[in-house]
Amino acid sequence: MDMFFTTNPLDIHHILSKNFRNYPKGDEFHKIFDFLGDGILNSEGELWEINRKVTMSVLKQARFQKMLKTILANKVENGLLPVLESLCGHGEDINLHDIFQRFTCDTVCTVLFDNDPESLAIDFPHVAIQKALLDVEEALLFRHLTPPFLWKLQEFLGVGKEKKFSEARKNLDQFIYKCIAQKQSEHQDDKFIFLKALMREMKDQSGTCGDTTKFLRDILLDLIVAGKDTISSALSWFFYILTQHPTVEYKILEEIHKNVEVKEGKISNVKELGKMVYLHGAICESLRLFPPVPFNLKVPLQPEYLPSGHKVDRNTKIVLPLYSMGRMKSIWGDDCMGFNPERWISKEGGIKHEPSYKFVAFGAGPRSCIGKDMALYQLKIVSTTIIYHFHIDLVEGNPAIPTNAIILRMKDGLKVRLTKRVEVK
Repeated sequence: MDMFFTTNPLDIHHILSKNFRNYPKGDEFHKIFDFLGDGILNSEGELWEINRKVTMSVLKQARFQKMLKTILANKVENGLLPVLESLCGHGEDINLHDIFQRFTCDTVCTVLFDNDPESLAIDFPHVAIQKALLDVEEALLFRHLTPPFLWKLQEFLGVGKEKKFSEARKNLDQFIYKCIAQKQSEHQDDKFIFLKALMREMKDQSGTCGDTTKFLRDILLDLIVAGKDTISSALSWFFYILTQHPTVEYKILEEIHKNVEVKEGKISNVKELGKMVYLHGAICESLRLFPPVPFNLKVPLQPEYLPSGHKVDRNTKIVLPLYSMGRMKSIWGDDCMGFNPERWISKEGGIKHEPSYKFVAFGAGPRSCIGKDMALYQLKIVSTTIIYHFHIDLVEGNPAIPTNAIILRMKDGLKVRLTKRVEVK
């Protein structure tokens, strides 16, 4: 258990940015996350650079940006709002966390594969891929916290969390390979499809396995893992903390009415979301206190002294507890435990930016999140839509508790009651 924990921003900057090549994820990380293969989350060096270059080349395309906004708008209008309105009309307690997980499952699969699993529906259907991703996250945390011989024994015997993990992997692979086969057999048309664009950018790349289809599967799986439950986690904790700060909710609602044009219940000008400085501050403040990925793990290739003066040896596990960093007076001041969106607003009324090694919700340095802008857009469009239509109250006796998973999900969900804005007195 040779482990070193640090929340020192100078150490964070050194490890993630200044000398990041000396701090890969390490062999043990790759063994724990072996099912991710050669994807961007699990790769290092030249392979990681290929991943990033290929993925970014697609994400930066104007047609992709247009497609993303269209998919999100359609899912909000035809999926999220009808479900919430139906449940609101029945006066039932609503598990908002489950709804967000289904919403992000549908959107990420539609964006990547042009295949909507339709898990977000009024009858809340069982969808294998959605359940598989939840089982994978729990098993991965178990691997992090358990001696390798124990989880490897479970894997060999096919019992415990490793049994669920194995079944989840099969379901994910079945879904991804089926989508790849479908798109490979389809004739080219004018519609922009992420998977087809990715195939074109990859050309003859085949990763370490020498199999182009397997490499494509790895890239896509990593993007699903990176983009699904991180967003649903961020949305859940944002609305959880919003229920406890009605003044913040009121200010966001005022900002919506001032900046966003809504016609027949639809947000018709999404460009105006960029003017919503207070909403941006509230989202960043929530991410500071509840980062979807609560810790990061690195292992030095060569021993050295960190800026804090501590020495780390080769193969020392360095844990960066991002959740703890958001709650430290030494980093955020005496009000570090408070929820203060104004923290992110400059004196001139614009967005105040904090260094990435201080606010690490999207990572820092060369391996910072390539989907940051997409994530913020999704958080803003969903938050704006829900706050405009509904007031949310937390159900008493149902505390929000983090579950044991690598993503900061809620153990028993987020139980709330919705009231339509026209009915709020």
